[in-house]
Amino acid sequence: MKKNILLIILFAAFTTILLSNNANAQQDPYLPFAQVMPQPVGGIASIYKRIEYPEMAKKAGVEGKVYLLVYIDENGKVNDVKVLKGIGGGCDEAAVNGVKEVKFIPGKQNGVPVKVKLSLPVTFKLN
Repeated sequence: MKKNILLIILFAAFTTILLSNNANAQQDPYLPFAQVMPQPVGGIASIYKRIEYPEMAKKAGVEGKVYLLVYIDENGKVNDVKVLKGIGGGCDEAAVNGVKEVKFIPGKQNGVPVKVKLSLPVTFKLN
């Protein structure tokens, strides 16, 4: 009898976790992709123009790609930027700040502007 009760409690807890995770996923207003994905106004070069290679990274010889998740609203405004994978040396922060300064052409779904999450790599390469 005790085993049955324990199994019922564990099942109820597991079901609650699954339902709460599904509810959170359904509440995310940002699409993971759209028929027309957002693009930076002026192209990717407009982002790189706003990024200054951090001195600390230069001195340490830090190179690589910073992978960002950029939340872009239906007006093309960057609402949030998260670092998915960084390289350190101040490069992560420089990439985030550069992307935040750029306006985007909004993503579209069925011809209607929508909120989209955009994965964006930013490359740091010393000359």
